[in-house]
Amino acid sequence: MPAMQQDPNTGLPFMKMHGLGNDFVIVDARAQSAEISPALAKGIGHRQFGVGFDQLAVIENGESDAHLVFYNADGSTSAACGNATRCIARFLMEETGKLALTLTTERGTLYAQDAGDGLTSVNMGHPQTDWRDIPLAENVDTLELPIEGGPTATGMGNPHCTFFVEDADAIPLTEFGARYEHHPLYPERTNVQVAHVIRPDHIRMRVWERGVGITLASGSSSCATAVAAARRGLTERNVQIELDGGTIWINWKDDGVWMTGPTCHVFSGTLTPEFLRTLG
Repeated sequence: MPAMQQDPNTGLPFMKMHGLGNDFVIVDARAQSAEISPALAKGIGHRQFGVGFDQLAVIENGESDAHLVFYNADGSTSAACGNATRCIARFLMEETGKLALTLTTERGTLYAQDAGDGLTSVNMGHPQTDWRDIPLAENVDTLELPIEGGPTATGMGNPHCTFFVEDADAIPLTEFGARYEHHPLYPERTNVQVAHVIRPDHIRMRVWERGVGITLASGSSSCATAVAAARRGLTERNVQIELDGGTIWINWKDDGVWMTGPTCHVFSGTLTPEFLRTLG
């Protein structure tokens, strides 16, 4: 990705958006310059000294409607972020009047569409279930990993580890998520989900995101959990998932995993030159 420079005299405009409380800082770099270093991403992500976010996303020009780049709150990058993709898709639909979009990410080409009633759908692509693609450190059964609790591994452009438990709300997620994010079986760390099945079309899930911590929602985690539950025969392929931040709908179709839910553009603002200087 070519480096771009924001004007140090005028600051850096941004949008604050969220999908079910999974919150994002969005920088539109299509018409203005914006270089996002790991230090800048981490600084913006600080909830006391910066703006605060679960992920930061940059909108760039591309061969499609837009190209998206994602950063975690610790400054690391991520190939996929489902809820941020939905938020940006909604913003671009309102900007252009289009009802369907094609977006590119490190994960690949993603398709988004207006689902009606203010909802936005994104096809997050086909899940990765082979150990090399997720990736895992060694050849093991991805349906039931050799980890206490027998979680399922899934790749959605980023790695996931899904535990099916009796009561997701009873799990001490801060300790649990931190422990398994860095499990040696996941060389790139992993997102961690705890979930229980309410009905064959209904799941309760909580999320620990790598490089972030507990989040109120996660699109890619929701997709991974739906895929894991269907692979294990616990649910159908079309489910609703209850997250801490609300409800999302996942439909694992022949053309990929479709995710549908609400979005919100909370406010727009500008990172000041003073703030940008503090981060070098």
